Amino acid sequence: MFLTESDYIVASADALKILQQSDTVNRERAERMACEEMAGYLRNRYDTEKIFSATGEERNDTIVMYACDITLYHLVSWLPGKMGHEIRKERYEYAIKWLEKVQSGKVTPDLPTYIGENGEEDVNNPVKWGSGKNNTYIW
Repeated sequence: MFLTESDYIVASADALKILQQSDTVNRERAERMACEEMAGYLRNRYDTEKIFSATGEERNDTIVMYACDITLYHLVSWLPGKMGHEIRKERYEYAIKWLEKVQSGKVTPDLPTYIGENGEEDVNNPVKWGSGKNNTYIW
């Protein structure tokens, strides 16, 4: 998985057990949901397969933080009584706002982009530069 148990520094080990309802399968399912939710915002420009297959120090810390926030939001939503829902909802909304800024190009994180067939990097960048072929119409 992209996230490890030690990434959840905002929740203690006991709190994480409660949030995942003592079953790591619940946490892993919420992590997959969070990664797919994030990929929906990032997929048009960034290589999400590379982003979410990275391990250890290769991972982007901001992506890890927001993936944890979204995962914890989903876990809290599944609890009866939604204990601690306000702070999780606030962190979730902040993560979604950041993803929307990335999607609109207002924030540019250091993430791997798609590489074109001829080795061109960032092929889906909305900003293109260059010029067309010079045509001279002299007869």
